[in-house]
Amino acid sequence: MEIKVLGTGCAKCKSLEKVTREAVKKAGVDATITKVEDIVEIMQFGVMTTPAVVVNGQVVVKGKVPSVDELTKLLSK
Repeated sequence: MEIKVLGTGCAKCKSLEKVTREAVKKAGVDATITKVEDIVEIMQFGVMTTPAVVVNGQVVVKGKVPSVDELTKLLSK
């Protein structure tokens, strides 16, 4: 599983990266997590509000920081 955390480096973006790492561990999935801070690359996903999470090329969260449990459910699908 490939996960990208999209965000320019704000506090919410850093928080989302932490939540994502915790959710991956909790879900027990094998995933590569990449932090994307380049605004051009972020816009290629059609994301206008950060932070966002992309799983295998699909935007699953944008504009908010979900709880660890919410994100774990999304990753377990």
